[in-house]
Amino acid sequence: MSNRSSKTTPARTSIVSSPHLAGDDDWRMSEFEYGLIIAHNSFTRWMTRCMTATGYRDFSPLEVLIVHNVNHRDRDKRLVDICFMLNIEDQHTVNYALKKLTKAGLVQRDKRGKEIYYSTTEAGKQACEEYRKVRERCLLSTLRNVDQGDIESGKIADLLRFISGLYDQAARASSSM
Repeated sequence: MSNRSSKTTPARTSIVSSPHLAGDDDWRMSEFEYGLIIAHNSFTRWMTRCMTATGYRDFSPLEVLIVHNVNHRDRDKRLVDICFMLNIEDQHTVNYALKKLTKAGLVQRDKRGKEIYYSTTEAGKQACEEYRKVRERCLLSTLRNVDQGDIESGKIADLLRFISGLYDQAARASSSM
């Protein structure tokens, strides 16, 4: 008979992406950040390839996000609204993306007084719908077949929004140093 407790867990191998940033107690954050990096790169690659599968090539991940945001709830949006919703500080990159999407015929602009409002064209709405179909076929159908165990996507989304707030707060604090 073994003297080991039944509650003993196997040693976990940590993946510390930046050991120079991780002390004895904060290696978990480095591991989390490495996971974020990998997830971010996978997600951006997915967005561009999914959009390509809908017949629209040469769109950056930001442009894909923006066309979906403009299409969201079928409401016209201003540049500042889009930046706020996507938590983007640099309005110039969003403005450039909107110009590219307008030129591609997916987004249209409407000047009202001093404000410019953006909305999706019929082609933009159709592109978003085709994206949804590809997403369903390639991503969601696979996700449904995977045993998710204790993983709840709502809780993960809540955690990611919380972490986003922490990084935003840390960014503001570091800019005053």
